Amino acid sequence: MSELADRLAKRREINEGDVDAPALNIEPKSATYNSGEKDTVDAADNELANKLKRQGNINDGMEVTQNPSVKNFNPYTEFKEFTRAQIKNFRKKFDLYDTSRDGVIDFMELKVMMEKLEAPQTHLALKAMIKEVDEDMDMKISFREFLLIFRKAACGELQVDGLKVLADMPEINVGEEGVKGAKNFFQAKADKIAETNKFEREIKEEQEIKKKELEEKKQRRIEFKAKANLFK
Repeated sequence: MSELADRLAKRREINEGDVDAPALNIEPKSATYNSGEKDTVDAADNELANKLKRQGNINDGMEVTQNPSVKNFNPYTEFKEFTRAQIKNFRKKFDLYDTSRDGVIDFMELKVMMEKLEAPQTHLALKAMIKEVDEDMDMKISFREFLLIFRKAACGELQVDGLKVLADMPEINVGEEGVKGAKNFFQAKADKIAETNKFEREIKEEQEIKKKELEEKKQRRIEFKAKANLFK
């Protein structure tokens, strides 16, 4: 990675005219890359451009910096559907792929992560994976956003195929019991709603029965009066 970073830095210096292009008739922008290396270069360029754009927006007052509370969230209170053991396991897996140790999984780390999980993704697919859970719009996945992947998976709300693959990976998943635990949390909520709906339905049925009985009683009175009038 350090060699690639040096090449990128040198390439930018040449393009910006800070240094002369090397000899051997190499033009500043004539370097060629294979498809995989080109994606890597483009991703790095795009990430730098996004950082500069975001910083410019912050300086111009068009965008606010991330709320510190988002970074300092408590996963045990915010993600109560998971047990402490499950969250610790998620943290362990997250830290494993946060190779830069900066508290987020960036584009390149996600790319490497999916490759190591034997589920490589295209450049566009990786961007889509980040975008679905990127609440602070920094084009990275924080630990909180990482947990959102599994919350959405338990609710069946994931849209991007790459995240669905990630959530189902045995190397990442909390195991069968963990998945059941998360699903049971939402199933319990669904059951509670169903129970409430059933109770309301039973009350409505009772009201309909009473209403019908009153109507029948009223009709019997009308018929009785009609018969009584015949004998007058």
